Amino acid sequence: MKLSVWSSYYYDLSPEDALRELKAHGFDYCELSSEHSEVLLERGDAKVVGEEFGRFAKEVGITILQGHLFFWGKRICDPNDRALIKKQLDLFQAIGIKNAVLHCDPLVDENGVKAPIEIARRENVKAISELLDYVKDTDIVICLENLISSPAVNNVEGLMYFIEHFNSKSLGICLDTGHLNINDRNQVAFIRRASKHIKALHLADNEGKTDQHLMPFGKGNVDFVSVIREMKAQNYEGLYNLEIPGERNGPLEILGYKLDYIKKIMSYLDRITEN
Repeated sequence: MKLSVWSSYYYDLSPEDALRELKAHGFDYCELSSEHSEVLLERGDAKVVGEEFGRFAKEVGITILQGHLFFWGKRICDPNDRALIKKQLDLFQAIGIKNAVLHCDPLVDENGVKAPIEIARRENVKAISELLDYVKDTDIVICLENLISSPAVNNVEGLMYFIEHFNSKSLGICLDTGHLNINDRNQVAFIRRASKHIKALHLADNEGKTDQHLMPFGKGNVDFVSVIREMKAQNYEGLYNLEIPGERNGPLEILGYKLDYIKKIMSYLDRITEN
């Protein structure tokens, strides 16, 4: 199991210090957060900065196989935002990130009204097509994430619409267990339907009402034993990545203790799902 933590667990640290802390607590992999991507891009040219950060990660002993594309205040159907996402993809390519997690655009107007699903699909197809064309000569896979409030991608069939529409090796799926727990909770059915197209994971727990981003076996009710067992049954080879900003309250030392505990939780899950 390639155990990973979203770097935004240490969102108030520099990208370098976040990697140092993760490594200090025994993690060899991480997902680069959109916040840390933004910090890196502010330093200069995406390719130059990315190659430098990639070298640093290698020296520290962290492999960054997964990254989260911009989503806070960004919409892929907006040409200006899409241009920023392309710069981020350049950064990912330079770092060596293989799987780029992307949020589809819910297309909400100024009054909070969502566009009909047919329009949302049509406009997102245009935006995704442009991004797929941008990465066609790279080994990056754009992974569409299941979202809570976006009708076009709030379930597995919504995501499979795009997968089947494009039929591209450069397009995959990111399963967010927390989001799914709020929508329909059938994690195993999602995994079986998406199967080989799942290239990234956001493992997070909640109580089924809000996106709390908790570690497994706390207050939440996601059945992680079934999730991990089914992912293994589908021969998933990507990161078992924890997206748990709900656990990041506390001083630096306490955050480290939490990571030590999380490693034990995931070791338990790995062990009991071996067969």
